[in-house]
Amino acid sequence: MNISDQDYDVHAPASTYYTTGSNSATSGVGRNRSVTTFSRKAAEPSSGPKNHAPRRRRASHDPKSKARKFLIDVAETQRTILEQEDTDGDFQITINDIGPKSLLLGTADSGGYRTIDVRGTYMLSNLLQELALANDYGRKHIVLDEARLSENPVDRLTRMIRYHFWDGLTRRIDADGLEIICADPKNRSANHNPRIYIPWDQTEVYEYYKKTAAARPHLHLEVELLPHDITPEYVKSINDRPGILALAMKRTVDAKGNVNFEGVPFVVPGGRFNEMYGWDSYFETLGLIVDGRIDLARGMVDNFSYEILHYGKILNANRSYYLTRSQPPFLTDMAIKVFERLNPEKEQENKEWLTEAFRASIKEYHTVWMSEPRLDRKTMLSRFYPTGLGIPPETEASHFDHIIEPFALKHGVSIVEFDQKYNDGEIKEPELDEYFLHDRAVRESGHDTTYRYEKRCANLATIDLNSLLYKYEIDIGETVRDIFHGEFTDYDGVKQDPEVWFKRAAERKERIDKYLWNEKESLYFDYDTVKEKQSTYETVTAFWALWAGCASDDQAEKLTENSLSKFEVTGGLVSGTESSRGLISLDRPNRQWDFPFGWAPHQIMAWRGFVNYGKMEIARRLAYRWLYTITKSFVDFNGVVPEKFDVVSLTHKVEVEYGNVGVDFKFVPREGFGWMNASYQVGLSYLNTHMRRALGTCTNPDLFFEKSMARLNILHNGVDEMRRRSSILAAKRLARSGSITEASVTRITNDSGLGGGADGAVDFTHRSSAEFLRPEPAQADAPPSDPPIATPTIMLQQFTLGDEISPLTTPDAEVTINKVLQ
Repeated sequence: MNISDQDYDVHAPASTYYTTGSNSATSGVGRNRSVTTFSRKAAEPSSGPKNHAPRRRRASHDPKSKARKFLIDVAETQRTILEQEDTDGDFQITINDIGPKSLLLGTADSGGYRTIDVRGTYMLSNLLQELALANDYGRKHIVLDEARLSENPVDRLTRMIRYHFWDGLTRRIDADGLEIICADPKNRSANHNPRIYIPWDQTEVYEYYKKTAAARPHLHLEVELLPHDITPEYVKSINDRPGILALAMKRTVDAKGNVNFEGVPFVVPGGRFNEMYGWDSYFETLGLIVDGRIDLARGMVDNFSYEILHYGKILNANRSYYLTRSQPPFLTDMAIKVFERLNPEKEQENKEWLTEAFRASIKEYHTVWMSEPRLDRKTMLSRFYPTGLGIPPETEASHFDHIIEPFALKHGVSIVEFDQKYNDGEIKEPELDEYFLHDRAVRESGHDTTYRYEKRCANLATIDLNSLLYKYEIDIGETVRDIFHGEFTDYDGVKQDPEVWFKRAAERKERIDKYLWNEKESLYFDYDTVKEKQSTYETVTAFWALWAGCASDDQAEKLTENSLSKFEVTGGLVSGTESSRGLISLDRPNRQWDFPFGWAPHQIMAWRGFVNYGKMEIARRLAYRWLYTITKSFVDFNGVVPEKFDVVSLTHKVEVEYGNVGVDFKFVPREGFGWMNASYQVGLSYLNTHMRRALGTCTNPDLFFEKSMARLNILHNGVDEMRRRSSILAAKRLARSGSITEASVTRITNDSGLGGGADGAVDFTHRSSAEFLRPEPAQADAPPSDPPIATPTIMLQQFTLGDEISPLTTPDAEVTINKVLQ
């Protein structure tokens, strides 16, 4: 059934847009006239159903007051746009392509005879994406609204995350989901058959999977039962048979009494990370909650509770080689956030659900983080200290060659032979044992890898981990007191006293202040429990103390006034300072959790931390910076949403270990990246209307916050400006290195309804810092009234980067502008 123009949403999800109205299977689009991009060939006779919409007369012109629609042959237009515009052959339309950035499309009202020029990287890349989505639903010809191509990028990205990316990342472990979830790009063993490991006491589940394997022989599924005691020796013994670890299942009984199981769904990070990860899942859950996916968020908590109950910990991820490793603990806050959004009419059911999550949290607290070896008995602070033997098997084959080579030479064997003998215990090397202890600890921390933890991670009582445990103690105390009114028992039937938990939190705060706080530096540092002294590495996770609430008001003020500027750069918060990272060379390459990289979890934690201490203005500014970085890449690079960014040079094209997940796709991004998706949805909730409008025009944050940052720079005696200049110089070095010779400028005019200055235009470029020339925008604390909504007009220009970058001095601050070559 067709629907009228007034009855449908031009920005509807693809599943609706390409299956209803003019794009429904019975609409008859394309059967009356050829709709290719250039040719006017007569259409082939239709062999489709005869109950299609009546034939329309061709209009001599398109009404200017009416929103434009295009009549498109999907396959032909896709072929044309790739041949003409995808000059680097990556099946994406980006600013790195040097095509004309212009394509003629026939209008729907003229039956495809009158053509309109669609211009610019952003609109053309959106067209390529829409063609791919239409093809997903079997559409050979479509009527496409121009509004889908010129959509405000903020609205488009948030819509894609809500309706496409989360679904693309959702997995279930059951008969129907096994084929997808068992795929493991990290598996380097000879046996690639899908394999699932079941907890020793889950006999019904074990039988279910055995029956599944028998019923679906094409899967070649191997089902194994784990032992009661999972030791490091056992985990090492199955490294040549890696497999997925079973997660929570719902037991169902049909009308005939047949028992069946259905996997509880969860979200994976994406790319090669095709399993449920520890701390990723917390941030993904925050994003799911914003998007109203409460059932899926609840399932994430259920799966964590299952892991603690059956595997003893929240796992690094649910693969067999992760059985000895955990990750940063977030379960209490995660469960509370979901609980607050459950149906209030089911109060008793909700409390029973929360009981299970908090019993699991209490078990994890005592048996994982407050037990040796993770607990340091002298300081009574906790460390990332996993057990495990041998070489971590999930890394690339050559990842440790530079470490192994000297030992292989010492024993007169090849690296491959040494790996085998060392893993089998035939060769003993205590020094290497120590190295891999710290390497596994780095992976348990989630920050793999960084010079912050180099060869010492297991020795460090970190500010991030102990802030999280402080939050556990407060959350458990408050939940037992306020929700369960003091009536709460753990798995062992022990009644929990909220005052005991508050006392634990107070004691941990005292230890954090004693060992981790540095009054002189106004910053928290990790504490080396072996050397018994503070680390000197300046880490952005110091702000996790604000998230947890364990900083005093005085400490929060000093962190803000004296230390925030060390980490705040154009694109958000950087992981650590450049001085802490040290010099980089061929022998000492960059690490992805060091300067100049920024990560979603660090941003989200800091935003909430500043809000906790009444600093919403700072939280908004930091959120805007990060969302700008995401939006700019989304606009310039075919909708990309990657794992991480270089927030100094403002690029996702990073040269670092492991590369960047989420950038390798054809035509249209399908998943984004889990916590990056979440950071965008969560971050938007911090912005006011004026900031969101500025974000839609990709207004550079250094210009948007120019006045406020100039004031702060004066207060900090010019230190902030020095750091900002360093960021700009990094961008200039990148341009001059030859890695970028030409880029495109997307120009959004003032009749777009998306913002823009009095001159009617905003230029924004790729990989620059504060390289814009436009009138100063109004400050965020004085938003203007909303402008009338209009269709964006997007045009494209070319300019050359490099020596054509020069300074311009203003009364408030120094900015850098582009000389746009005519």
